[in-house]
Amino acid sequence: MSRNSMDLIIPAQHDARAVVTGASDGIGLGIAARLAAAGTEVVMPVRNRQKGAAAIETIRRSVPDARVSLRDLDLASLDSVATLGAALASEETPINILIANAGVMTPPERRTTSDGFELQFGANHLGHFALVGHLLPLLVAGKARVVSQISVAAQHGTTNWNDLQWERSYDGMGAYRQSKIAFGLFGLELERRSRREGWGITSALSHPGVAPSNLLSAQPELGRSAQTTGRRVIGALARRGILVGTAETAGLPALFAATSPDAVGGGFYGPSGFGHLGGAPGPQKLYPPLRDDDAAARIWRISEELTGVRIDASAASGD
Repeated sequence: MSRNSMDLIIPAQHDARAVVTGASDGIGLGIAARLAAAGTEVVMPVRNRQKGAAAIETIRRSVPDARVSLRDLDLASLDSVATLGAALASEETPINILIANAGVMTPPERRTTSDGFELQFGANHLGHFALVGHLLPLLVAGKARVVSQISVAAQHGTTNWNDLQWERSYDGMGAYRQSKIAFGLFGLELERRSRREGWGITSALSHPGVAPSNLLSAQPELGRSAQTTGRRVIGALARRGILVGTAETAGLPALFAATSPDAVGGGFYGPSGFGHLGGAPGPQKLYPPLRDDDAAARIWRISEELTGVRIDASAASGD
């Protein structure tokens, strides 16, 4: 077993294969490193191969025998998601863990994916939805734990059902909240359908609390030339150990959901400190926007329509 910060124990998993999105830096890199240290084979789908290679070097400095590898993935492109799904399917190796961690946050102006979806809804939710659909036979074969990484932002806000793509009036934070609410509803609906259909997949939600991640850093490709004021404040608090978490501790809830024998399907895990902003991982009360089963079924149907990817019994069997 691997024991790390805050006494989280990750069971040895030398026969397991994990896929972690957003693992080229920040919270995702920490998650991938911890899994690799426990003996897990970690597949890291990345948009930037150079950053991905640097991430693998970082992991191997602390885990020389790490079984880590890169694949190409742009969650803002359904073609790229389908290509990754086909590549992993061709390898015929069951997937035991999928941590859907990657995301984008609050571009100052409305941007779209290559398929025309509002960027945050498209990348944070629809891209991951399609990825699960393409990987479903491998997830079923591996009796996988699927962890959907959402955000504290999902505790407030609503789903803009009449304008899901924010074409009429763009609100960056409103669109971000919606993307994370939609993704959380999907994760919970995946658990319900897995139980009903006997897929053997365990689906849970996690959130990282508040930590100095790269979501609010300078990202010129999103129209953000410098890190936000909020990112500077969070970084200063994290360095002083005040209220918020660190990049390392922020990944613990997802790791808990993915590996702990105490984590359950349909569970929601996050930091257990003050305001759930930082601290050791533990169970959380489900946010009000995530408690509507009808909304979850509705977002599932809409996501199938928008992506053209069906997640059903035929997909589960690979037919």
